Amino acid sequence: MTIKELIRSAEFEIVAGEKGMDNEVEGGYVGDLLSFVMAHAKEKDVWVTIQGHINSVAVASLLGLSAIILSEGVAADSEMIKKADEEGIPILRTKLSSFDVVCKVSGVIRT
Repeated sequence: MTIKELIRSAEFEIVAGEKGMDNEVEGGYVGDLLSFVMAHAKEKDVWVTIQGHINSVAVASLLGLSAIILSEGVAADSEMIKKADEEGIPILRTKLSSFDVVCKVSGVIRT
């Protein structure tokens, strides 16, 4: 599944990183402590978080994550958007809770 396909099947808004819309998704990770995400998330995961700042893009780039999904209506700051566009890492946004995002993504990528 690609990020483009994930967006079509869920309530996500793309806010940055449109060059990465064809990134493959193989799994997901949810967490807000950057060091913990760095230790446990896997390449080609989508990352569900409320961390809407540039450091999140650095973590996603380092790990080869497919996208960052900002839950709870959190907005990406301008530095995050700029860096995500440069790196081609899609930033998606939703008003759904992190729990609801995980349920939705899990149901889509496992079918």
